[in-house]
Amino acid sequence: MKYLWAYSIPVIGVLGIYLGGFWSVSALLFAFVVIPFLELLLPIDKKNYSQGAVSERLENKFFDVLLYLNVPIVYGVIAFCLYKINQTEVSQTEIIGMTLSLGVILSANGINVAHELGHRKNLFEKVLGKFLLIPSHYTHFFIEHNHGHHLDVSTPEDPSTAKYNQNLYAFWFQTVTGTYKKAWKIQKKLNTIDNRSFFSVKNDMFWYTIIQISYLALIYSFCGLKGFLFVLFAGIVGFLLLETINYVEHYGLKRNQLASGRYERVSEKHSWNSNHVLGRIILYELTRHSDHHYKSQKKYQILEYHDISPQMPYGYPTSIILSFFPPLWFAVMNKRIPEEMK
Repeated sequence: MKYLWAYSIPVIGVLGIYLGGFWSVSALLFAFVVIPFLELLLPIDKKNYSQGAVSERLENKFFDVLLYLNVPIVYGVIAFCLYKINQTEVSQTEIIGMTLSLGVILSANGINVAHELGHRKNLFEKVLGKFLLIPSHYTHFFIEHNHGHHLDVSTPEDPSTAKYNQNLYAFWFQTVTGTYKKAWKIQKKLNTIDNRSFFSVKNDMFWYTIIQISYLALIYSFCGLKGFLFVLFAGIVGFLLLETINYVEHYGLKRNQLASGRYERVSEKHSWNSNHVLGRIILYELTRHSDHHYKSQKKYQILEYHDISPQMPYGYPTSIILSFFPPLWFAVMNKRIPEEMK
C-alpha cells in the first residue's frame, strides 16, 4: 500500500491547479522542496526482501495495477489542465505554474512508469508504457532505452551517461539529440535485419513520429494555440526532468574496455543507488537503479540493494536540485566516483 504515495504528486498537482494562483506550482514545490526536506528526516532503508517475500510480491497483481492506473491519471490531469486554460481566466503566471506542475507529473507518473512497463514482456503493458511516453514527446525512448542504453550504459557510446565533470546543461544537449539519433539508428538496423520497408507496420520510429504529430495536432484542433503551447512546453519539462534523472543515475561511472575492444559486463557498480525511502516509493524504486541495470527484467517491487553499488548521499529529488548547480554537484559527487573510473 505504501506505493499509493506515488500518486501524491498528481493529487497535489491537480489540487494546486484547481486552486489557481500561486498554488498552480504545487507539484513542483512538493517534488523538489517538501520531499527533499522529508528525506533528510526519514531513515535510509537498506533492507532486502526474503525469498519468500519476493515470491509473494511477484504473485501480487496489485503492484501491476498501481502502474496501470497512471495512464488514466496522466491523461486525466492533461484534460483537466486544458479545460481550465480554455474555459476559465488564467494569468500567464498561472499557466507557467501549471506547465511546470504538469511537467513534473509527466516525468514522475508518465515517463518513469513507462520505463518500468517498457521492460515487461506482456504486450498490454508495453502498449500502456508507450501511451505514457506520448505526452512528453518521447516515444523514441522506448526503442533507445531498451535496445541502446541498457547495452551501452557507462560507455562513450551511450548518450544517456554523463561524463566525469560534464555539467547538466551540456548533458541535456548530448542526451536529447543523441538518444533521438540513436533511436533511428537502432530502428534502421532492426529494419535491415528483418528486411522491413520504411513504411512497415513494424517500423516503430515511423509510427512514433506519426503518433507524436497527431497528438499535438489533435490538441491544437480542439484547444487552439494556447492549449498546443501548453502541452508542448509541459512535455519538454517532462523529458528534461527524465534526462536530469539519467544524469544523476550514471554520472561519471564507466565500464572498463577489455583487450577484445568490448566493454566489461554491466554490474551493480555502474549506476548510482539511493535507499532514501520517500524517493524510492514515489518513483517506484527507480532509485535502486544499480540492481535495475544489473538485472533489467526485475519488477520494481523486488529490486535490491547491493553493497558494492556507488551510493548517493541524498535521495533522487534532492540530487536533481543539486545537479542544477554544477559547482555544488561536482563538489559533492566527484569525490564519490571510484578512482579507477575517473
